[in-house]
Amino acid sequence: MGRLVDEIRKGRVLVSDGAWGTFLHAKGMKPGECPEEWNLSHRRDVMDIARSYADTGADMIETNSFGANRIKLRHYGLDRKAADINKAAAQISREAAGNDRIVLGSIGPTGKFIITGDVSEDELYDVFREQAAALERGGADAACIETLSALDEAICAIRAVKENTDLDVACTFTFDKTADGSYKTMMGVSPAEMAVKVAEAGADVIGTNCGNGMAGMIEIVREIRKADNKTPVLVHATVDCFRADRFPRDAGGHGGAHAGAYKSRREHHRRMLRNHAGPYSGHCGCRSATVGTAWNRLISGFSMDILNTCVSLSDRSGRG
Repeated sequence: MGRLVDEIRKGRVLVSDGAWGTFLHAKGMKPGECPEEWNLSHRRDVMDIARSYADTGADMIETNSFGANRIKLRHYGLDRKAADINKAAAQISREAAGNDRIVLGSIGPTGKFIITGDVSEDELYDVFREQAAALERGGADAACIETLSALDEAICAIRAVKENTDLDVACTFTFDKTADGSYKTMMGVSPAEMAVKVAEAGADVIGTNCGNGMAGMIEIVREIRKADNKTPVLVHATVDCFRADRFPRDAGGHGGAHAGAYKSRREHHRRMLRNHAGPYSGHCGCRSATVGTAWNRLISGFSMDILNTCVSLSDRSGRG
């Protein structure tokens, strides 16, 4: 086992980074540009984003490589630069993180499906192998395979990472609530099915990301935990991150509606921890200034057994 799993086993609550896409656009990235190419052409800007999270106390820094697989990069004519882009992504986050923080190599879906004949299993395996190997060469500690919907693609990605690198593997799926109230991916996979199959494939951490607020994520984690109560669970949830000291005040000087929302979100985070979510995260749009302060307030006074738990306030949209 690698560094990520070692830290989780110590019972630490680990805080991750926040939005990347939000900051890339703020730094001038135009619509239609490849976010991951900025690792080569705008290294200083990408470094600033990663360093901003390290400076505010994040324990885990992701890489700007979510869409940096050969298939996705082909859209930009950059498929031959896949290895260089991923290596640069990991090097940037590694430099920003230093030696005291964990670097998570972000690996997103290819957008192609075996079931439709768009791609073969062998091609998928080679695509993920190339990306994972480059991230490891750049200094990543773990691979975060995220926003998946198909089991065959996820299993292929996990195998490619495990068989060709020494990286720990976290794998998360995106679920939506269906008409009957259950949660499924766009390919019809349930949280329980994901939990069993992904863990069997060798993932060290399993979980869910995108598309649901904290209340929905609590339901999903409960389903995951019914199927697997041992593997750490990573949650990247779409939440609003904010500074509590900037809430509007009413005439009496008390916090208004936003303060009430803050208390509600705090309770959602605590309920998630009570359900033993392993690596755990907020999602889109969370800025670096909120990472340290927001989470400290959320867990203040909270006591529980958090073995196999790490926490992040982050954005996994590429993105958000």
